[in-house]
Amino acid sequence: MSVLVDPANWPWRDRLWAHLVSDESYEELHAFAERLEIPRRAFQGDHYDVPAELRERAIELGAEPVSGRELIVRLRASGLRKPLAERGRQRGQSRS
Repeated sequence: MSVLVDPANWPWRDRLWAHLVSDESYEELHAFAERLEIPRRAFQGDHYDVPAELRERAIELGAEPVSGRELIVRLRASGLRKPLAERGRQRGQSRS
């Protein structure tokens, strides 16, 4: 399993958020998000935003905690990183 989660450093709506990605496949990422009970509609084109309180649960379920920098490096190396414009079109917004 290659699901990665960075620190919950991103403030939004009075909460801190982390990013959940896979450096293997979107299918792996969606399956993992489902285990966390994160709805598919929360998918941000190449990642899920995860509130701080779910980050620890993700780690318990096997997500590898990494720095934000390592998460991006590994996501890009996997070929799964999408440009911001594509991520925004998929969700109809471009928040992250």
